[in-house]
Amino acid sequence: MDHIIELVELTKKYGDYTAVDRLNLKIRTGEVFGLLGPNGAGKSTTILMMLGLTEPSSGKACVCGINATTHPVEVKRKVGYLPEDVGFYEDLTGMENLLYTARLNGMHGTIAQEKASELLEKVGLGKDANKKAGKYSRGMRQRLGLADVLIKNPVVIILDEPTLGIDPNGVRELLELIQKLSREEGLTVLLSSHHLHQVQQVCDRVGLFVSGQLKAVGNIQELSNQLFSNHNFMIQVKVGGSPALSKNGLHTALLQLKAVEKIDKQTEGWINIGCSEDITPVIAQTIVDAGAELYHLSRKSYGLDDIYQLYFEGGKKHENHTPSQTNVI
Repeated sequence: MDHIIELVELTKKYGDYTAVDRLNLKIRTGEVFGLLGPNGAGKSTTILMMLGLTEPSSGKACVCGINATTHPVEVKRKVGYLPEDVGFYEDLTGMENLLYTARLNGMHGTIAQEKASELLEKVGLGKDANKKAGKYSRGMRQRLGLADVLIKNPVVIILDEPTLGIDPNGVRELLELIQKLSREEGLTVLLSSHHLHQVQQVCDRVGLFVSGQLKAVGNIQELSNQLFSNHNFMIQVKVGGSPALSKNGLHTALLQLKAVEKIDKQTEGWINIGCSEDITPVIAQTIVDAGAELYHLSRKSYGLDDIYQLYFEGGKKHENHTPSQTNVI
């Protein structure tokens, strides 16, 4: 199937409070999808409805073509879920915890042992297989959680804030592991997080989730196009040569370029040029041809920082919004 997860007008209300508001979302088979939003946005509630662990007030959630509300057990057989705070039997070793989960999923004997050993190696816990889970660090517990999720051979894995409480190095390693496992196992991954850079690092597409509503969906470039449609690139230049500038020759020449949509002159020769596409070489040539002196040229593109600020920090769409990601040419 093209879309392994499909949410249709999915809504969850608690009295007068709407936690999830008419959510429509399709996730493709085999992609890593990031559900990005601040704490309290409704991400975890959405996941619980997808797993059949809470019923929607209206709408439906279908996973692997199965209605999660009417057939929750069938969904759970196909989906692996790693909650925000994963629990293990702390007096059992990592291996024993995995074997216990294997037995719960109908896997026994040599097959279970081999599968558990293989997964512990994959998640980097091969040398700690016989160490009690109570002695594991937070990062090790999350790795064990990934192995625990995978031992049932799911086709979809859902990870709810998997990096919470892990040090930066551990976060990087865990995200790389998630991406690697997704590619090797052919899994569809739904990653819920409020950490924008972590989502940007591993996800094929991102859904911006705010106050129970999905505001935009796409990869970073698509989100940029949706949210900053006026100009996708900002070229910043510093020029000299007062005669050319005083006669507006440079300004006129730049406006004649097809991709240029906005020009803001600033002090001391700085100019911001809004463009629909990256035409930095053409702009550089135009400046030189106009008789101005080019001292600086850099290309800025809208990144997840700008998108995050726009929606999650109460910002509004401004024509003069200045992007934050800079590539100096």
